Amino acid sequence: MAKQAEENFQKRRLRGSYISVILSVSLVLFTLGLLGLVMLYAQKLSTQVKENIGFTIYLEDDVKDVDVQRLQKAIDISPYALTTEYISKDDAVDLLKEDLGEDFMQYLDYNPLLASIEVKLNANYAHPDSLAVIKAQLSRSSKIKEISYEESLVKIVQENIQRIGALMGGFSLLLLIVAIALINNSIRLSIYSKRFLIKSMQLVGATQGFIRKPFVQRGIVHGIYSALIAILLIMGLMYYSQQYLPDLIQIQDIEILAYLFVIVLVLGIVISWVSTSLAVRKFIRTRSDKLY
Repeated sequence: MAKQAEENFQKRRLRGSYISVILSVSLVLFTLGLLGLVMLYAQKLSTQVKENIGFTIYLEDDVKDVDVQRLQKAIDISPYALTTEYISKDDAVDLLKEDLGEDFMQYLDYNPLLASIEVKLNANYAHPDSLAVIKAQLSRSSKIKEISYEESLVKIVQENIQRIGALMGGFSLLLLIVAIALINNSIRLSIYSKRFLIKSMQLVGATQGFIRKPFVQRGIVHGIYSALIAILLIMGLMYYSQQYLPDLIQIQDIEILAYLFVIVLVLGIVISWVSTSLAVRKFIRTRSDKLY
């Protein structure tokens, strides 16, 4: 009876140890996944910001419609252009009227505004150097009178994105190191309770691979469980956040989420696998008198 009670106690203790490891690893993976989610969406937001950067091509007064169409088509198929929009002289007047809130044409007997083409850039080309090269190339055309863009704004956007990216990258690396250390310590403590079993198996002639195999397999299973729990927590947090911030739905991307969940799953498996292998190897190499 006492022996049965002792066995039940050991089983409960072992089960509690496994649950503790799974929950610990889950929380660490959840934190990593949350940071990864922020970084992925920050990247998407930075792309959207860059794609709102563009320039205006002002055309000569005597340019024919067919030449304008050819120029716009040439820009459309260029790698740097995301979208283009032709604004005629009359459209330019209407837009300026809206901005000023009055009809300035009543004071003039002619339209002084120029037709133009508004160009929005692909994110990869929203850089001051790229814009300078594009401007130099387009300025060679006799159909173009002037090319205008906010150079200072482009520089500010580029510098801020680089600065934020560097800060988030450094913080992510630091958090990843801390996370690996926490997961490694949790798994090592779990293996510590089985150090005498490991040494007993070694004393009866079991090879290191034979001893390590069941621990590694269990560690991988625990890593999968932990990753799945972390993924569920992230999904729950996203659902809860969308109830209070509906705008988050607009930047939600299924592909990004799929990548993130795969990364969390892989991290859970790899870190658990490596940490378990290292912990078991440590106790295999530890002398018997050092186990106490």
